[in-house]
Formats: sequence, C-alpha cells, structure tokens
Amino acid sequence: MKELDEAIREAGPHGVLPCAGAFSIAGATGQTPRAVGDAADPLGVRISLCQLGLFGYEAYGEKRWVRRPPAVPDDLEAEIRAACAGDRLPCAEAWRLADERGLPRALLGSVAETLGVRISKCQLGCFE
Repeated sequence: MKELDEAIREAGPHGVLPCAGAFSIAGATGQTPRAVGDAADPLGVRISLCQLGLFGYEAYGEKRWVRRPPAVPDDLEAEIRAACAGDRLPCAEAWRLADERGLPRALLGSVAETLGVRISKCQLGCFE
C-alpha cells in the first residue's frame, strides 16, 4: 500500500522506526500494527524503542531497556502469570495489564523479566 509505505519512510527516514511511531502509523492509515511491521521490513526500516523495553535501544548503549525491580507486588505477579499463554506473556496482554494498572509499559516488561516470564507475539511482528 503506497500510503503505508510513504508513512513508514517519512517516520523512519534513517531506517529506524520507533514502536510508538509504528502504532501511530497503524492508527492513521487504518492498518493493523502487524501490517506496519511487515511493510517496514522490505523498506529496510527497522523497528526500535520497543515500548516494553525489549529491543531497539542500541543508540543508548544497550540493546534492551528492561531493568529488574527489586520486588514485584504479589497481585501483579498473579495477573501476569494468569495472562500468560503457556509460559509466555503475549505483547498485547502485557500492554493491557500495564494500561489497566496505569504502569509504564517498560516497567511491565521489566517486571516480566524479573519473574522470568518471556514476552511473545510482538504486535508488530518483530518476534513471535
């Protein structure tokens, strides 16, 4: 789709498109986030700055942004484990939990990391 490709090129002129920008493009073009992620790849545009802190922070000296908090509230741990599909927490579920609790998404990613819960099924298709 020409409109989608143009939006991606404009938002990622240096070959890098932040996750939040990809979601903005999805909303503005009426495409799914996965369609934006799929369209970025053949254009040579990489997704960066994962909102869960999992990848794309090389410009800041690290691949990941997640940090292990010293403690995790029991109720949050229970909610995370209940939202898992098998032994993994889908990205969309991580976002939902963070948004419902009013937590920054990167904090939820850090909490999952602390609990040893892997995030799966990136909404942009960056990882399964």
